[in-house]
Amino acid sequence: MKLKELAHSRTGDKGNISNVSLIVYHLEDYERLRQAVTAERVKNHFKDIVKGEVIRYELPKMGAMNFVMQEALGGGVTRSLSLDRHGKSLSSYLLEMEISLES
Repeated sequence: MKLKELAHSRTGDKGNISNVSLIVYHLEDYERLRQAVTAERVKNHFKDIVKGEVIRYELPKMGAMNFVMQEALGGGVTRSLSLDRHGKSLSSYLLEMEISLES
C-alpha cells in the first residue's frame, strides 16, 4: 500500500534543508504509520536526493510526523541545479512510498 492512501503531506525548505510532513487522514492509523515510516526508511527512500541526516519529529495528538532532511536540496535554492530547487515535490515522492501494515 502507498502512503498516499492513509496520509497527506506538505514540504518546506530552508537553505539546503527540506522538511516533509506526513499527516494521517484518520488518527487511528497514526501508530501503524509511526512504526512503518521510520527516519531510516525515509532516508533510504530519498537516497538519491538526501545526502545528510534525516530526523523524525512526532506529533501524535495531530496524527503527524515531520521529517527534517539535511543536505537535501543540492546546496540550497540559490545554488541548486535541480528543477525543483525548493523541493516542493518531495512530499509527493514520500507519499509514493510502499508500506506494509501487517502486525
